[in-house]
Amino acid sequence: MKFLNTPDYVRFATPLGPMLAAATGYGLCGLWFDGQRHQPDIATWHLAPAHPLLQQTAAFMDAYFAGSTAPFSLPLDLAGGTPFQQAVWRALLQIPRGATTSYAALSQAVGRPTAVRAVAGAVGRNPVSVLVPCHRVLGSDGSLTGYAGGLERKTALLQLEGVLI
Repeated sequence: MKFLNTPDYVRFATPLGPMLAAATGYGLCGLWFDGQRHQPDIATWHLAPAHPLLQQTAAFMDAYFAGSTAPFSLPLDLAGGTPFQQAVWRALLQIPRGATTSYAALSQAVGRPTAVRAVAGAVGRNPVSVLVPCHRVLGSDGSLTGYAGGLERKTALLQLEGVLI
C-alpha cells in the first residue's frame, strides 16, 4: 500500500484491542488492530492526537462498539490501493450491517467472477478495517474464513452486528 501523502495517525483503545487510525488530507486512509496483518510501517508518519478526522473516527468506533448502528459518513482515502483493490473495497462498502456475502459473490459484484482468489487477496489487504467491512465476507459455505485482524475479532464483529449468535 502506498499513500499519496504521509499520513497522520493516532492510537486508541477498543474492546477488541488497540487500533491505529491514519488520515491524509483526503480522508481516513487506514484503520488497523494492533498486530493485524498488512499493517504498514508508520516510522515516518506524524502522531496527531488532535487531528479532527482521527478524533471523529475514534469517537465513531467507541459508539460502534457500544452498539450504535449509525453509518460511518466521514471521508475515506482508498487511493493507496491498486484500481482493482479499490474496486473491491468500494464493493465491500455496499454490504450492509447485519448482512454477509461470499468471496465468490463479491467477485461477481466487481465484474470479475473468475478472480475469487484475487478478490480474497484484496479483501485481506483492506486498509480500513471494520469501516470498510471486510469482516462481512464469508466462505461460500458460510464458514468464517480469513481475517487480517484474526478470526476471534471477525467473530466478535459479526456478533456485535447481529449476524452471529
